[in-house]
Amino acid sequence: MHVCIVGAGIVGLATAYALQRAGHRITVLERAPEPAAGASGGNGAQLSYSYVQPLADPGIWKMLPGLLLEKDSPLSFRLRADPAQWAWGLRFLGACSTQASGRGTRALLALAAESRQAFETMQAAEALACDLHTPGKLVLFATQQGLDAAARQVALQAGLGGAPQQVVDAAQAVRIEPALAGYAKRIAGAVHTPSESAADCRALCAQLATLLAARGAELRYGTELQGFERRGDAVAGLHTAAGVLHADHYVLASGWESAVHARQLGLRIPVYPLKGYSITVDAAAAPHAAPRVSVTDTTRKVVFARLGQRLRVAGMVEIVGQDLRIDPRRIESLRRSTQEVFASLPLDGALQPWSGMRPATPTGLPITGRQRGGPRNLWLQTGHGALGLTLAFGSAQRLAAQMQQV
Repeated sequence: MHVCIVGAGIVGLATAYALQRAGHRITVLERAPEPAAGASGGNGAQLSYSYVQPLADPGIWKMLPGLLLEKDSPLSFRLRADPAQWAWGLRFLGACSTQASGRGTRALLALAAESRQAFETMQAAEALACDLHTPGKLVLFATQQGLDAAARQVALQAGLGGAPQQVVDAAQAVRIEPALAGYAKRIAGAVHTPSESAADCRALCAQLATLLAARGAELRYGTELQGFERRGDAVAGLHTAAGVLHADHYVLASGWESAVHARQLGLRIPVYPLKGYSITVDAAAAPHAAPRVSVTDTTRKVVFARLGQRLRVAGMVEIVGQDLRIDPRRIESLRRSTQEVFASLPLDGALQPWSGMRPATPTGLPITGRQRGGPRNLWLQTGHGALGLTLAFGSAQRLAAQMQQV
């Protein structure tokens, strides 16, 4: 079959890879001039297969006033005259319960395990150059209360067959990652997951795109989806400035814009853009001052991931609609967080500021497959939030398996 995939981020390209391997002819449509131009381009770089927890967590109720009112809060909310924003926010708050969080954790762990296997199988076969390494990860907690809650999450995940994890105190965290020595007094402890990896998502996307094209896929960059040609209960073609593109099946993997595209077909899917930021620091001058182990600071809502001689620093959640402008205050906040957590790391060079829109569902669970009431040959692959890199290959395997049943 001929399958057209809209979107050349990590989710779209992983889906293209899985479908091409299944024997399908592939066309990828991307409005930008290159792959990974959206949320994949400057993400947090962590492959978080083992320590997963939905953004919608019961603990958010206690934190919400501070998150919304603090001047330098990692969460920013700008109320807009947008029913989609209101509906998403209400559904998100409704998902912030112990029961919903537990269900989300179970589902995410299962998908992450599938994704790890699929990604490792792909990498063993293709050996793509993307600064992939497995340094493990430390998730830092500032208070004993937070650490105790994390211990309960670790116990939950252990009961679900998750990878080995350990709750450690501040001194143990520093032994695991010496670059944290100057920050130890400000944390109660951490969750250590030795099996977690990191990779440069932009480089991975570029390599995947090259591989797909070499094996016969057509990648149309600078080509925007303008509308759909519908015939009965199916999509008959995609309207673009270059004409109508015809295929047998169509996959919307266009990140947060998947919801915009789906609305043209009368589908309402609960995906909303959550804006995030990153900087990339040159660590070549002081390699021992930058962490080797991936680090997530839960207080600051910032992640740190080593990519060769670079350090990717990413974080923030802004619920502000479709605003891609880079706020210099956010970049300064990331710079300041880096300086405070890793005080010996020089930050003299360019910080390569970036912002992107993570396509998030209220529950944190991505949407994969056909939708009730939608065209029979339209498939959705969206809503991965901040876990796009982690979940892309598992989602791709699931969609390929579903399509084989047609």
